[in-house]
Amino acid sequence: MASVPMYKTVYNEMKQAIKDKVYEPGTFLPTEPQLEEIYSTSRTTIRKAVKLLASEGFVVVRQGRGTEVQNISTLQKLNSVTSFTETLIKRGYTVTTQGMCIRLVQVPPAIASLLNISADETVYQIQRVQCANKEPICIMETYLIRSLFPDLDKYNGTFISLYKFLEKNYGLVIKSATDKISAACADFIDSQILQIPLGSPLLISKRLSYTESGPFEYCLSKIIADRYEYGIYLNGRDYNS
Repeated sequence: MASVPMYKTVYNEMKQAIKDKVYEPGTFLPTEPQLEEIYSTSRTTIRKAVKLLASEGFVVVRQGRGTEVQNISTLQKLNSVTSFTETLIKRGYTVTTQGMCIRLVQVPPAIASLLNISADETVYQIQRVQCANKEPICIMETYLIRSLFPDLDKYNGTFISLYKFLEKNYGLVIKSATDKISAACADFIDSQILQIPLGSPLLISKRLSYTESGPFEYCLSKIIADRYEYGIYLNGRDYNS
């Protein structure tokens, strides 16, 4: 069995320390010389480990100040297509589905327009409640084009990550997605399902996802706002506009 590179070992230990609040959000990691002593390794190894932590959003290197620990309450980067569930898992949460229902329904007219299908077609509707470390965090309602995923209803309750499942079982290749994010207050049903007070703040995500051939998914997610955040990574300026 191949040995784990030292920087990966240090990275894993530092990541766990951040999760365990040994290094609190908003504070700075020890200096490089201190980290070398703590982990009994070289500066090169420390830098590689910190770079990996930074790439995943656990820390941010502040020039001239140090390496600041970030709040890791499920930050989702929006510069690549990733799912809510994948983000939670990557952050080290144990993700479970509290309830799932897959059924064929008449496509709502507004969603038919988004998916570029006829308003008299049926689509697969997937309703589920995702939990992080056994606590409900998100209500998801997904609509999928029926012809792309035959017999999908046979798999009710058999997966946690929808994207991973569709990629493995249907050969799905996701090209892009658009997210529209807004705020709302939890109504009575939301509060009961998510076990939060009535009127609690929610993040509302409306996603339209595409393959090379066009849209395949519309998903409405209601997420507990104080347990999740989106990170938008911007690069450069458009000086031609």
